[in-house]
Amino acid sequence: MRLFKIIVLALGGLIVISLLTLRVTGLEPRYIDPRTPAFAENNRTAGPGFWLKGEVVREAITNWDFISEVDHPVRGNSIMLETHTWYGIPHSVSVNARPRGAVLYLSGSAQGERLEAEFPNNKAWWKNIERDPRIRLKIDGKIYEGTAALVQDYDEVIQLFGSDPITTQVDENGSEKVTAIRHYWRISQRNIPTYGGGSAM
Repeated sequence: MRLFKIIVLALGGLIVISLLTLRVTGLEPRYIDPRTPAFAENNRTAGPGFWLKGEVVREAITNWDFISEVDHPVRGNSIMLETHTWYGIPHSVSVNARPRGAVLYLSGSAQGERLEAEFPNNKAWWKNIERDPRIRLKIDGKIYEGTAALVQDYDEVIQLFGSDPITTQVDENGSEKVTAIRHYWRISQRNIPTYGGGSAM
């Protein structure tokens, strides 16, 4: 019994040390170019990470269009998103950012087997931000803290992005079937001082 306790304590200590190391060093999500067959073969995901590391931006962003100009040598202008899990260890992924001047949107789509789940259970990060909307974004090496709100107005999405967020296909029997659903979240910055007095939103 004493040996068992020693083993459990040793394993527990190893886990704690590993988590503390990851907290300091971060562990960003794996990247697969969405334009490659490997991305589709990997169920249209690139593998999650944990904490994102970088300088936290404390200034209000009045125009997010700079995102389109970001050209990382490996990731292009892909954006990393960190969400809060119920068990306390962050879940981070690469996502699509849709800047519209002063407003920033994130988008994600569900296809194939993911459509069998009910929203927001199609993807882990969807479920996380619907439970806890506080997020962190890593853009061109810098961290932006924000709050995500699901865009629920179907007509607003079509007007904003010029396309139907629901993709359908007619099969050989003439039946229409949903093949993909895309959702959008509007991002508001958090922890930004206002009125020059140091208070934060």
